[in-house]
Amino acid sequence: MAVEVSDVPEAKRYEARVDGESGVAGFADYLRTPELVAFLHTEVAPEYEGRGVGSALARTALDDARAGGLRVLATCPFFAGWIARHPDYQDLLYQSRSSVSD
Repeated sequence: MAVEVSDVPEAKRYEARVDGESGVAGFADYLRTPELVAFLHTEVAPEYEGRGVGSALARTALDDARAGGLRVLATCPFFAGWIARHPDYQDLLYQSRSSVSD
């Protein structure tokens, strides 16, 4: 099964298609600023769950963020969990500079 992921900026989401099919197998919604991309929601069609579609969405989106020099805010539970399981992407996470330390 080949998963192709593309950024669809006019829809503010990444879309995954499987084996050249026209229908969307999954998507990841985002908001982007010049410095940051926030991943808000990820959804995979039930027939494609557990087949790597979500991972392909996360990997492509995060690789694009890295290439664009963007920090990542993972408000989407899927993205947060995926990044937690893939330490090589944790350096992308946005760290608030307004934290108060004692």
